[in-house]
Order: sequence, then structure tokens, then C-alpha cells
Amino acid sequence: MTIVGIDFGGTRLRAARFDEHLNMLERAETPTLAHEPQQAVIQRILDVARQVWPDDGKVEAVGISAPCPMAHTGMVGHAAVVPDWVDVPLAQWVSEAFGGVPVYMENDANLGALAEYHKGAARGANPAVYMTISTGIGGGLVIDGQLFTGKSGLAIEPGHSKYRGPDGHIYSLQDFAAGPGIVRLARLKLAETAKESQLRESGELTGKRVGEAAQAGDPVACAVIEEAGWWLGLGLINVALMCNPEVIVLGGSVVMALGDLLLDPARRVMAEYVVDPAFYSDDLLQLAHLGDDVCLIGAASYARDRSSALAQAQLK
Repeated sequence: MTIVGIDFGGTRLRAARFDEHLNMLERAETPTLAHEPQQAVIQRILDVARQVWPDDGKVEAVGISAPCPMAHTGMVGHAAVVPDWVDVPLAQWVSEAFGGVPVYMENDANLGALAEYHKGAARGANPAVYMTISTGIGGGLVIDGQLFTGKSGLAIEPGHSKYRGPDGHIYSLQDFAAGPGIVRLARLKLAETAKESQLRESGELTGKRVGEAAQAGDPVACAVIEEAGWWLGLGLINVALMCNPEVIVLGGSVVMALGDLLLDPARRVMAEYVVDPAFYSDDLLQLAHLGDDVCLIGAASYARDRSSALAQAQLK
């Protein structure tokens, strides 16, 4: 069985060919150039897939990881990386370009959950939650080896959970713990303290700068990451209490850059407020194992599972 996975990312388009055991056999990538016309981006998606297509042309299924909430419909829309795309039938167009091969599409966070369940830090865990923290915060839930996506395909979106901030206003979790939220916290910290900080130096204030400063011991940056981790811990408490997972795997650019600087305060919050060991233990939170390959592996896994399920249903 040969499967092709496609990762439609904001910066890069990636494709890989897999066998039925999700072993990656070949991969390719190209810039997304999302600012270009829609057809140019779609052509690049097709071109990168062709680079890994087998010479004999035999592919049982294609999986696509897409950066939009309703990807399971096969349509791309409401995606931050391509905001002008409205109900673009990407799955159908890819299928038609490759002779009618079955194409299955899902959002990137859900496929991240599936990938870490099959090949990563959540292998065999039941239930398993995956959270990705980068520009926003998304999530996915695997129960009994299957994605649980809810009525509209939008289950487990912890980044949009609501909290009352110190100023009395209502915020989403990602306003505190995602990349732009960390920058917002940094600006607030700089305004309320006279402490010296490299964050006051000229240049754009970015999440990457805050993280690098914290790793270098900058006191203001460390306080920012500590607070972001505290809020993240509150969000993780809600995930743990609602899903009672065996593991919560954390990935995404923010987590992978900051690691325990961000997760240690989250762990402390969870240990303080979740006293029942049925919901929290020291090994509940795990860093993702699959890095940049997570969405490719998830896309291939999803296509394999959907294709196999369809074949079994047709035999009945």
C-alpha cells in the first residue's frame, strides 16, 4: 500500500510518500508563497506531490493536512494563511489531478494528534490529546485509536477557551500562551517595570526574541514566559478534567522553542490545582516527538485509516 501525505503550511508545502506502516520513503518541499494567486499555490501543491509520486503511479490514497477548521469537508476556507480562499475544493482538485485517487483532508491539529498517537509521544495512549502552540493554539483528541472531532469537526479547540484576565476583560487562552499572546504580555511587562531588559533594544518585538531572551536569563522575558506558562497550565487543567487523557502531547513552534521554560510553570499550576491523581500525574505532559514531520505523518495516517475503513465497509 502506497500513501502520499501533503502538508499545506503557511510557509512551506511538503509532500511525502509512505508505505502502509507509515514509514516515510521520500519527501519534497517548496515554499507556499501564500500571497500569490490561488491557482499558483494549488499548482505548487500538485507539483510537490508529483515529486514523491511513485513511478508506477500506484497510490491508494492521499491525505492532506490543511490549516483551516473545516478541512474535513475537503474545502479550504477561513484559513489565516490564505484568508481570501473561500470554500476552495482542494481535495477534489487534487483527486482529479491524479486520476481520481481518493483524497482525505483534515485540519493540521487533528492530524498532529493522529500522528503522535501512531508514531510519536502518544503511541498507544487512550485517550490521547495533542495541542499545538504557535501563532494560535489548536488541539486534537484520539479515542480508541480514532480521531474524535465532534459534531462540526471542531472538538478540542483549547486556544479559544475563555478566561478573565487581570484587567477584568475576557481573553482566550491563546491571548496569553500563543506566540502573539506572549508578545502582548511582554509589552505589558515592559510598561509596568523599570527593570533592564534586552527586550527594550531596538527592533521588532517577536515571540522568538522573547523566548531567546528568557533562555539567556533576561528577568523580564523570564517573567513573561512564567506568566504564559501559568495561563497555559490553567488551559491544560480544563483539558485534563474534560478529557481525562492518558497523555497530553504538546507541540508547535512555541513549545518546541521554549520547552520546559514554558511547561514547568504549567506543570506547577496543574500539580497545585488538580489534586486527584486520576486527572494529573508527573508524566501527563509530554513534548511532541515528530517535529516538522508531524502533519505529513498525520495526513498519511488519516488517508490510510480512511481508505482501509472504506474498503472494509465495501466488503460487508
